Amino acid sequence: MELNSAPTEPLIHLEQVAVAQDEHLIIQDVNLTVQTGEFVYLIGETGSGKSSLLKALYGEIPLAAGAGHVCGHDLSQVTRHNVYQLRRDLGMVFQDFALLPDRTASENLAFVLRATGWSDKSAIDLRVHRCLELVGLGTKGYKMPHALSGGEQQRVAIARALLNDPPLIVADEPTGNLDPKTTEGILELLHELVRKDRSVIMATHDHMAFEQYPGRIIRCEHGKIDILDSLPA
Repeated sequence: MELNSAPTEPLIHLEQVAVAQDEHLIIQDVNLTVQTGEFVYLIGETGSGKSSLLKALYGEIPLAAGAGHVCGHDLSQVTRHNVYQLRRDLGMVFQDFALLPDRTASENLAFVLRATGWSDKSAIDLRVHRCLELVGLGTKGYKMPHALSGGEQQRVAIARALLNDPPLIVADEPTGNLDPKTTEGILELLHELVRKDRSVIMATHDHMAFEQYPGRIIRCEHGKIDILDSLPA
């Protein structure tokens, strides 16, 4: 008997969304849908609204208008008291790595697991090791952040984003502080995640990224977004 698979719900669905900071409208009229298995580049000049839009996706900034759902969560219902529920279902990667400097790579990851409700030490240790292995750092969990290269620190940050096995990774300029060769390794890693049925939405200034590692391109410009069919000139 042939089974009919039901359509899956989009990981991101925004309708006429506007984002503001300090009552200043940053971006508006955003209509965007991202399905499982997509790699989406968010491009645009500094101040064009890329980071603000990503912050709205992970609940750092409330929507000023419109409707949005991310990983099944209604953004209009997200508050500072329950935002942790949204963030259990997505991973976040930042330009500055955001690692705790006084803890090893493994301890950085274990801290996040405990903060999101994990309590069994054996299960925590196993998950930490598994995520470090996924990013090629299975033997470096004992190292402090300062003893790791920039690329290795970003790999730890990506491992941290994978801890709760989220379907969506939100990455804000994750290669902004890295040299070209290291950048290539991080892009390959992020695209490998998409090949394993996750989605990534990544803000970047780096044209090399989407020239060598294709994905859907969305440009923020003049307070709006444009979905591009080809590389910008």
